[in-house]
Amino acid sequence: MKKLSSERASRFTESVIREMTRICLKHQGVNLAQGFPDFPAPAEIKEAAVKAIREDLNQYAITWGTPNLRQAIAEKFAWYNGVTIDPEKEITVCCGSTEAMISSLMAIVNSGEEVIVFEPFYENYGPDTILCNAKPRFITLHEPDWHFDEKELSQTFNNKTKAIIINTPNNPTGKVFSREELQFIADLCLKWGVIAVTDEIYEHILYDGTKHISIASLPGMRDQTITINSISKTYSLTGWRVGWAIASESLTASIRKVHDFLTVGAPHPLQEAASTALRIDRSYYQTLAKEYEKRRDFLARVLDEAGFRIYRPQGAYYIMTDVKHFGFSDDVTFAFNLVEKFGIATVPGSSFYSHPSLGSTKVRFCFPKKRETLEQAAVKLRKFKEKRGK
Repeated sequence: MKKLSSERASRFTESVIREMTRICLKHQGVNLAQGFPDFPAPAEIKEAAVKAIREDLNQYAITWGTPNLRQAIAEKFAWYNGVTIDPEKEITVCCGSTEAMISSLMAIVNSGEEVIVFEPFYENYGPDTILCNAKPRFITLHEPDWHFDEKELSQTFNNKTKAIIINTPNNPTGKVFSREELQFIADLCLKWGVIAVTDEIYEHILYDGTKHISIASLPGMRDQTITINSISKTYSLTGWRVGWAIASESLTASIRKVHDFLTVGAPHPLQEAASTALRIDRSYYQTLAKEYEKRRDFLARVLDEAGFRIYRPQGAYYIMTDVKHFGFSDDVTFAFNLVEKFGIATVPGSSFYSHPSLGSTKVRFCFPKKRETLEQAAVKLRKFKEKRGK
């Protein structure tokens, strides 16, 4: 009998992160799995959305984004990332960074070409390359500082390499790629004619004086980079699904075509509100980082006291941990035990690796939560510690 589903779809699973959220709801637990804030977005941004709806900006916007939002993106990219771009020809507004990533990859990658992905990786990147009929080539980030081996990376580039995906600050590790690391990658991209596709949605969530660098700002890389971002993380608006891809005019022309037939466009009134977000007072970003640093320090201390071996993040809002010493057979068994018996949802580390065995001793916690939520988690983690001590 003819198989009705595609071979492509059989090569990856549903989102483990979203699955853990569903399990958490079932057990009425504390969700430290899926990276969404449980506190309000800034009032002025929400009011801008309401205003746009009341002014009847409720029909299709220009497919690749409203002029107001594209201008705001260009302004912010210039002052924060140090790169001047043309809002008319070099920006595609998408339905979140998720769509921006797949639209970008489908616009540049041919069947059989290779895409380099650092692992552990955000779980979408592997399936994205498969959906493009590309071959993913994985490069390991080595703990505890999540560095890559320069020799290994150099040997992975070849004539079939079309793109390299860079996520900085990184989900799930919290690694922030240094200027030196990015320059090494840039030199390889320039040598081999490879496009850097860089996901920078956590660019303002930085700790301990760490600086964010866009690879597009390095010499020669402006037109060989696709920079992906969104309003989701910086402004606590993960449900609005407004993101974008910044690229050269020629790359943008291809991205826009793919985007048009994938989703037509992002929600019009929310695009108008996103322009308000991008023009928010710049002090907001310092406050954001400081507040997240407090959350990081609180959860890191609680996890440490509960016996977890933690990898302290430089950015983003996740903490990777090692749980091998707890004696469970693997990360999935541990994660299910933690949510079912103690009411805390995490993400099994294996979902971030090309081979599950590579992440079988790790789990990821997230902390974009109210203090009360984190304190609830702390109580549950102390019960976990007490149970383990018996």
